[in-house]
Amino acid sequence: MDFSSKLLEQAVDEMSQLPGIGKRTALRLVLHLLKQPEEQTSRLSKSLLDLRENIKLCNNCFNISDTELCEICANPNRVSEIVCVVEDIRDVMAIENTGQYRGHYHVLGGKISPMDGIGPSQLTIKALIEKVREGKIEEIIFALSSTLEGDTTNFYIFKQLEGTGIKTSTIARGISVGDELEYADEVTLGRSITNRIPFENSLKS
Repeated sequence: MDFSSKLLEQAVDEMSQLPGIGKRTALRLVLHLLKQPEEQTSRLSKSLLDLRENIKLCNNCFNISDTELCEICANPNRVSEIVCVVEDIRDVMAIENTGQYRGHYHVLGGKISPMDGIGPSQLTIKALIEKVREGKIEEIIFALSSTLEGDTTNFYIFKQLEGTGIKTSTIARGISVGDELEYADEVTLGRSITNRIPFENSLKS
């Protein structure tokens, strides 16, 4: 792709680094921004800089937050004794959109994947186990995607929790095997949370 401007080429190159954005789409987006009022582009760039510089991880659940505690953990009406274990913020948003869950979350920051060099130490599993051992949690709900990596991560955490006496459950398999949680429709996902089953039962299926 030939460019008449190095500045344009640089902007397109950076935009095309985003997932799902090829060079042609990146060019269309950049040209669209050029046609907009300058203050709109300034607001966009400022919001991205603010995001990078000021975003935090919740001290309790590791969800993305503006403050030390995210809005979910800081809400006194949430049930802190029930914790739903998810991969990232997209899964938190998907479950929240169902309106069927009123507990807390624990965001792992990924899934165990030896092929990608991701082991338990790269995730927030240790912090979750520590919370359980402190007696703050009564039930863990595994809500990772039903992929090999998701099932491996669930089983690893389950084995780490042996002997704690904590209740463990997993979302019902209304979610197809191999599906990512964020793409499930709200009704199916809501029913999967409500109709969760003991984790031990999922090992027998």
